[in-house]
Amino acid sequence: MSRINVVTPEQATEEQSALFDAIEQQLGIVPNFLKVFANSPAALQAFLGLHSIANEGDLDGKTKERIALGLAEQNACQYCVSAHTAIGKNAGLSGDEMLANRAGGSQDAKAAVAVKFARSLAENNGEVTTAELLEIRNAGYSDAEVVEIITHVGMNILTNILGKASRVEIDFPKVELRKAS
Repeated sequence: MSRINVVTPEQATEEQSALFDAIEQQLGIVPNFLKVFANSPAALQAFLGLHSIANEGDLDGKTKERIALGLAEQNACQYCVSAHTAIGKNAGLSGDEMLANRAGGSQDAKAAVAVKFARSLAENNGEVTTAELLEIRNAGYSDAEVVEIITHVGMNILTNILGKASRVEIDFPKVELRKAS
């Protein structure tokens, strides 16, 4: 049971309903974590805006999902691991690839560097080394993609924190964490 109210369509204000309608048109559903965000329409709009902008960049969709999985596991957010496993599967990631992502790597050498870099950013609050920046550039990532990775780290930490703080009910096929939270 969620420790923070999950706004249902029946409870929703006109503003919340309009946001839910827009989300449902785009995703086909309104995931529970967005129903928690909806307690503050301003917070939900801010998240949706960041998510929309972050999805317009140069970084490919599979790498974004790899990063999300790596961070969700690192931050022990079962909701996010479950959600991004479903999303990752839809994006074309294999089960073995997603397990590698959750462990902090990838079967793809270039993507492995991105996942490793993202997890270092999160673990060290952005204090990455010059060697880590050189490694990601040498793997072929542009400065634009490095900034996008940083953006995705921030966005995923936000959702990991919301998922853990609220303990929102998982509305995706449930995936167990590999490590204790």
